[in-house]
Amino acid sequence: MSAAASVPADTIEVIDIPAIADGVASARALALVRDGVITGEGPTTRGRVHFSRSLDADDAAWCERVLLAAALADLPVSRAEAETLFEISDAGAERSDEGRFDGLLARAVVHHAAAASGLPVPPRNVALSPETPIESWAPTQAVGVNVEVLEWIAGQMRGKRRASPIFATLAATLIGAATLPLVQSLPSLIDLGM
Repeated sequence: MSAAASVPADTIEVIDIPAIADGVASARALALVRDGVITGEGPTTRGRVHFSRSLDADDAAWCERVLLAAALADLPVSRAEAETLFEISDAGAERSDEGRFDGLLARAVVHHAAAASGLPVPPRNVALSPETPIESWAPTQAVGVNVEVLEWIAGQMRGKRRASPIFATLAATLIGAATLPLVQSLPSLIDLGM
């Protein structure tokens, strides 16, 4: 778990979206969403029925609101935020969000990876929007993608219970369409769930 996990959910009444000023605060807020997914309790589940280990559309909407906090608009998604999103994905054994969270996770991870590689990225409201095709802004060639970032993503995806085609697409997007034959040979190396 991330450092954000050290904040007990019962000590925070609500997530104050306007108060989120950086990736660290955003990761802490996302950790509260994660805790709500795990326990079915906390500030993100109040006023609704929420079963433990379930991820629903409201959880995905909380993640979107946190990631789109006004102060973060021009900042790339941070490693801490992306790691916490992976933790939320792991926590949500049951899904009733119609793929909304997986799409957000893929967009956020690509946004982080591209920015960490020194590549230009659009503002969060564009990059994380389900209406914006990821292919319109994500890297399309392997040139310039940071190997350390790719290794981090592979480590996050290795051995996950939820083998999702979105992660295979994520890897293909990050590594680039030009290297798709290589991506198809990667499952034996990094277990993409293909």
